[in-house]
Amino acid sequence: MTLRVLVVNWQDRENPLAGGAEIHFHEVFSRLVQRGHSVDLLCSGWPGAEPRTQLDGIDVHRTGGRLSFALRARSYFRRHLSDVPYDVLVEDLNKVPLATPRWGGPPVVVLVHHLFGTTAFREASFPVALGTWLMERRIPRLFADVPAIAVSESTRQDWIARGLPADRVRVIPNGIALDHYRPDPSATPFDDPTVLFLGRLKRYKSVDVVVRAVARLRDRGVKVRFLIAGKGDDEPRIRALVDRLGLDDRVDFLGFVTEAEKLDLLRRSWLHVLPSPKEGWGITVVEAGACGTASLASDAPGLRDSVRDGETGVLVPYGEIDQWASELERLLADRAERERLGAGAIAYAQQFTWEAAADGVEEVLRDRVAPTPGRT
Repeated sequence: MTLRVLVVNWQDRENPLAGGAEIHFHEVFSRLVQRGHSVDLLCSGWPGAEPRTQLDGIDVHRTGGRLSFALRARSYFRRHLSDVPYDVLVEDLNKVPLATPRWGGPPVVVLVHHLFGTTAFREASFPVALGTWLMERRIPRLFADVPAIAVSESTRQDWIARGLPADRVRVIPNGIALDHYRPDPSATPFDDPTVLFLGRLKRYKSVDVVVRAVARLRDRGVKVRFLIAGKGDDEPRIRALVDRLGLDDRVDFLGFVTEAEKLDLLRRSWLHVLPSPKEGWGITVVEAGACGTASLASDAPGLRDSVRDGETGVLVPYGEIDQWASELERLLADRAERERLGAGAIAYAQQFTWEAAADGVEEVLRDRVAPTPGRT
């Protein structure tokens, strides 16, 4: 049985602000297209964006912008898509809920990356954060009877803690391209002890925690180089902190990096770091691990799933700068330990493929349309 699917997500892969949710969408749903299913995407646009396009065989409809999409998505659906005979609608919930079960359309499945909760107040201004928090409080009413897909066990537990039924949420982890992210013996480690952050520079990512830890190592006479690869609206704040702490010779801002540059950085860095207070999964952790590079990350939801503490990397309490500094110093000084963790990270990463993720999503969508006896 082939399916006709509408996915509602805030952004598409071409959006300048695209991130992990958009990678997940295209890796999974482009595979469903290859299997014969029909997939449309309803998402926001940006200045200069074409209102319609095709990406990976997916028909993309853009309406509104980053801030207005929540107001315009439902009306666009009613005007342009409500007569299309979709079998199922997937709400890709990675910002605030769009209340698709109340649109009067096809049966809904909700795909959950992570929920902000109070972490919204670390990222946005108080009015925006308060609005996000209040909108998330609607989730139990909106999705009580809707099958859910969570990308990690941490996200599943967050979903359940909000009062949603445990038997209606299934964990389907993200995948990675294992034929791409793999060790390369010819990629020698950087000469200097080097740690890498790779991702969008958003306030909630807490890159400043690692910057402050590097300052403490400098004060102890420990040599370390911190590479920050990525762009985002928190960059000015981080640059100002680097200047204030006198770390210009130890912290390098690489900006946007190509896929080839990203792969080289993941292979050659001594450690990968992700200091966020919360992630849906932390895909760069697994990408780094597949390349043989262990991660130092916050002991936080999502990251507890992508990092096996003491096996594929090390978890430290969120925001505890002294502990971050101590663990960085310990791991950078212990090559054998880094290699042990890196080997564990390679083995762990092997189980996460995009084909497996697509299989799981396809099964959930089929069950939503024609439930399998004995399974909800």
